[in-house]
Amino acid sequence: MAESLRRGTHREASNDRPSDVVFINRFCIVLAMKRCAGSPGAKFALRIVAGGVAAVLFCAVPAAADPPPWPEFTFKRVKPPGPGASKRIKVQIAPAEPEVASPLPPEVDETPPPAGPGPAWFWARVSPALADRAPGRLARALDALAEAPEGASVPVPRLQDLQDIAALHGADILLATVGTRVSPALALAVIGVESGGRSAAVSPKGATGLMQLMPETATRFGVADATDAAANIRGGVAYLDWLMGTFGNDPVLVLAAYNSGEGAVRRHGGVPPFAETRDYVPRVLAAWAVARGLCQTPPELISDGCVFRVMGAG
Repeated sequence: MAESLRRGTHREASNDRPSDVVFINRFCIVLAMKRCAGSPGAKFALRIVAGGVAAVLFCAVPAAADPPPWPEFTFKRVKPPGPGASKRIKVQIAPAEPEVASPLPPEVDETPPPAGPGPAWFWARVSPALADRAPGRLARALDALAEAPEGASVPVPRLQDLQDIAALHGADILLATVGTRVSPALALAVIGVESGGRSAAVSPKGATGLMQLMPETATRFGVADATDAAANIRGGVAYLDWLMGTFGNDPVLVLAAYNSGEGAVRRHGGVPPFAETRDYVPRVLAAWAVARGLCQTPPELISDGCVFRVMGAG
């Protein structure tokens, strides 16, 4: 029986049967203990055998499965393609966005303002004072304009531009000035400077039409539609005629009041020290000198009547 047990133990161990091995070893230990129970040396030997068997049993228990080994790694040397090779890697590189320059700040006019309002050389010869009013100041003003310093002459409308205005609105100007103290040449000069002949012209301050009537002035002289050329001319001429009576036909004061208002002329005792007004007066007088040349008989005063050589029906 012992022989069969030994054979069985060997057979089962070779077949990796841990449970059978445990059973047989336990059986052998019990049998040996029974036979050698009375011997002290046998007891010590049995302890040693039991410890060895326990170690064998511990080692016989299968360990946790180890993870599979890493696959074998091999280096591969990559060489550049030879001549004529067709397979190549194509790389697309997106073009960089063009840099957009920041808009430049608006240019600032750093030109200093003029030292004094208007052309000083003109006002040095023509008195702006209300006390010096007289119709004869027209001749003095025209002489000053004709003798302007070199490079400082007052800009005037082109003769052709004034002729075009006369051809288009000459009849309306003539009708509006009949029976007034306003020369048609003066009305033409004011239109040339104020609007350049544009009926729909509107200034930043609200002045409208050929003679640039302010809304209050248009209402005052009965102009319902300031963009209507004929109505605008009637209102502008009516205002000039009223100013002629107020300031004794003095061309300098009349034009100053047309630009800045009669109240400003009274408050300042003459032509106000406004740069715009001091520029406006000599410009209109220079335009008058050109416009009078379009009359069949050139007028001498700004109150003289005339008929334009070229005159449209309006």
